[in-house]
Amino acid sequence: MAARTIVIDHGSGFLKAGFSGFNEPQMVFPSIVNYIPCRENPGPSYARRRVSLGIDLCRPDTFSYPIHRGRVLNWEGVEHIWSFVLEKHRLENENSPVMVTEFPLKEPADRQKTLEIMFELLDVPSIFLADQLEMSLYASGLLTGVVVDSGYGLTRVQPFHLGCPLRSSAKMLEFAGQDLSAYLFKSLFKEDYNRHNLFQLDTVATTQMTKCYVPQNLGESLDFYQSLPRGSDENNAYQLPDGNRVELTPMQRLAPEMFFSPEVFDLQGPSISQAVLDSIETCDASMHPLLVSHLMACGGNTLYPGFTKRLYRLIADHFSSTKTTMWVGSNRNFSVWLGASVVAHLSTYKSKWMTREEYDESFKM
Repeated sequence: MAARTIVIDHGSGFLKAGFSGFNEPQMVFPSIVNYIPCRENPGPSYARRRVSLGIDLCRPDTFSYPIHRGRVLNWEGVEHIWSFVLEKHRLENENSPVMVTEFPLKEPADRQKTLEIMFELLDVPSIFLADQLEMSLYASGLLTGVVVDSGYGLTRVQPFHLGCPLRSSAKMLEFAGQDLSAYLFKSLFKEDYNRHNLFQLDTVATTQMTKCYVPQNLGESLDFYQSLPRGSDENNAYQLPDGNRVELTPMQRLAPEMFFSPEVFDLQGPSISQAVLDSIETCDASMHPLLVSHLMACGGNTLYPGFTKRLYRLIADHFSSTKTTMWVGSNRNFSVWLGASVVAHLSTYKSKWMTREEYDESFKM
């Protein structure tokens, strides 16, 4: 069953998809849809518009994210994205089974809705609904440890023991990559900020990917920037459409500090490091050394320069009598997909798969 399985990891910000067995997903794109009024019958109603993928450059104000902080807000948009992914992959394998990672804040009805879309609308032969953080754990080859996942919509911490999640010790923070983006939008463009403005979108994305980093000490980093002569760092700027260059402030470059000092950015705590410590402390004390020595960082935010170093130091300082080890993969923004790609080939998970026949027996009686 696992041969040529289509693996889909659908996050709040990005979708990663591809055939199992590869070292990285073959498709990675923003989880964005847009709605365009139909020419024949233009208007705002549901029946008078059509959905398409991504941002319409002619109508950039029409796009939205169908998933917000791990919750599905727009199933039509989700269905459209899945349909696009399967259409592309079925060119090679028409009857491939499908593995989908479940949404973090799924309601009981969400699982049934996922099965309904996949079996009844997209006609898949079989499906496996996988836990995202469990898949991240398996991507590292571990069965026991603490997964620290920080993506676009959520930051989550989950300890595992022998492959089983210790759910009572799980922590979830509703601040993540989208909050860093929001800070940069407002900080860079002030009262003129518009999250549907293409120039502003590109400026914020470029700033995040090429300028931002996590300082090891916020105070020292601010003092360093303030000691520099204005304009001395040519890379510390972005260009306006009119050609003028604007210099970034120290806090704009140090924006990922919000994961470690949320109060500085008027965000509700605790910090990501405190969430990890709290999560470990709620586990049995005898497990602390094992958990601390098997920390796994994943998700796009952990790619910021300095992020894992800062997190490691804070955890190691707290558990000073225990050896701290952090697993940091180069493709850790794809950890969920990579773990699912591995699990898709394991015969030990055969019972987790649901076939179309089993679905019909269970849900269509």
